[in-house]
Amino acid sequence: MQSVKGKLWPFQGHPEEEIERNNFSVARGDDVIGRLAVIRLEEGDTLPDIARHFGLGINAISAANPGVDVWVPKAGERIMLPLSFTMPDAPRKGIVINLATMRLFRFKGDARSPVVSTYPVGVGAEDRPTPTGQTRVVRKATRPVWHVPASIAERHRKKGDILPAYVPPGPENPLGEYALYLGKSGYLIHGTNKPASIGLNATNGCMRLYPENIKMLYKDTPVDTPVIIINQPYLIGQRDGLLYMEAHKPMEGPATGELERIHAKLRSIEKQSARTLDWKKVREVQAEARGIPVPIFEMRQGSAKEASAPIDVEHPDALYGKPELPELKLDAWYVVAADLPDKIDAQRIAAIINHQGPQIPARVLSRDKGYRVIAGPFNDVGEAKDAAKRLKIDLDIDGILVEPVEKG
Repeated sequence: MQSVKGKLWPFQGHPEEEIERNNFSVARGDDVIGRLAVIRLEEGDTLPDIARHFGLGINAISAANPGVDVWVPKAGERIMLPLSFTMPDAPRKGIVINLATMRLFRFKGDARSPVVSTYPVGVGAEDRPTPTGQTRVVRKATRPVWHVPASIAERHRKKGDILPAYVPPGPENPLGEYALYLGKSGYLIHGTNKPASIGLNATNGCMRLYPENIKMLYKDTPVDTPVIIINQPYLIGQRDGLLYMEAHKPMEGPATGELERIHAKLRSIEKQSARTLDWKKVREVQAEARGIPVPIFEMRQGSAKEASAPIDVEHPDALYGKPELPELKLDAWYVVAADLPDKIDAQRIAAIINHQGPQIPARVLSRDKGYRVIAGPFNDVGEAKDAAKRLKIDLDIDGILVEPVEKG
């Protein structure tokens, strides 16, 4: 046992700064980049905070760790960081977005020394899907103005949320600080004021990135960059003599066509190698759909199987982008969001509220007969009412306003 940052447990981890999240050189003939890692959670961690710090989406970290509570995981629990990625079956040029994996790949360099940057994305909701196909970046904008489409304004109006005709740059703007406008009219690759939505089907069809990721992509992407949007839940690729398969839960239905395409490729590889694939392993990877590249076939003897083993990573001193809670103040307004008998349930609701965008600070207070989830502090009744309105519209929570404690 040794003490690490005030905590006691066995520790043999790599410094987290050594772990690459976004930028990779691609060796000739390789299709798989990055490396899996494992981290031990600390008190107060949420999977969205871990995901953002390591450049992952909520979908990826949840699929890689089935059964782990997204919002209130157990301290000391070891979780997988799925930081190994199979590049999609598409031309390695410009931007390629795989909707099934909710991952964007930006290819640069030439055929001899290709370099890829990759970022998690949020994509269209089931009833407002992101379209597939080829397009390009037609213009770029910093601090973009959001001109609210009529269809979005109407949906919000039905919820009692009246949107303005346009939203200027600032914390309320859902486009964030940077936007790439595509040739498909009305569709953008942009930032967000809701970082906890990255890796979810949560947009109106656009593709959104973490604020820190869109800043890098914006810098690296000139106008006229080609963009290909695909939907490939099943991926196969080679690295260091091993054949990998990566499977994700299909966004719509069983994706029979995509599975047939992958099986045809596997049968071709089996025929060329004159050896039998482990089809049981293939079916297991497909069924588990953890979004992790898994070795399924040795292309040559002596392949480096250890390269697929995850490495231990030390916990960061602070998680980048983790919402901070302001101190409680007696002379402020608050909103009671819930009274619950179970502490974990209360902590889960508080974490969900605290990760709304823009942030609504929320915490759990102990009571005689349970736990109270309270949002705030707010400077005045207007801020408190706005927060209560957002809780109702976004989370269907009926908040109760609490006035400041009078001094005297």
